[in-house]
Amino acid sequence: DDDNRLFIESLSDLGVSVETIKMTLMDQGSLNDAVSDLLCLSPRLTRSLSDIVHHKTKGNPLFFSRLMSSLITEGLLQFRLSCRRWVWDEESIQSRKIPDDVAEFFTHAIGMLSPDHLNALCTLSCFGASIEISVIKILEEGLELQLQK
Repeated sequence: DDDNRLFIESLSDLGVSVETIKMTLMDQGSLNDAVSDLLCLSPRLTRSLSDIVHHKTKGNPLFFSRLMSSLITEGLLQFRLSCRRWVWDEESIQSRKIPDDVAEFFTHAIGMLSPDHLNALCTLSCFGASIEISVIKILEEGLELQLQK
């Protein structure tokens, strides 16, 4: 994409060290292996879920990661103690709409944060790409929010 290339070039021109990471799409088998490993279940048991996830994410690793997290958050994928394993609602996952690109997906996820957490995120973003844990702890105390898991 030309916009991304120009942006990266402008960062490099400003002396910012830029490292490009090429991510390839996951095929259905690789994605099923990842789901199987993630849920500690046999690939045979995860095939139906991974087929749905692959269809929705088209094998994009960023989409895959974010979608799996959101399925857990939304209760569509959950660990059931009575079964001692992960279970999922295939019909609900299948009918769930997801945005067409990663940026939209993350924008939607950020939009789900509470106003207090959004303010904290804005404050933390002023510190750049990394921050000392002590700064996060000070912000947590000042805002009386839990920002870490």
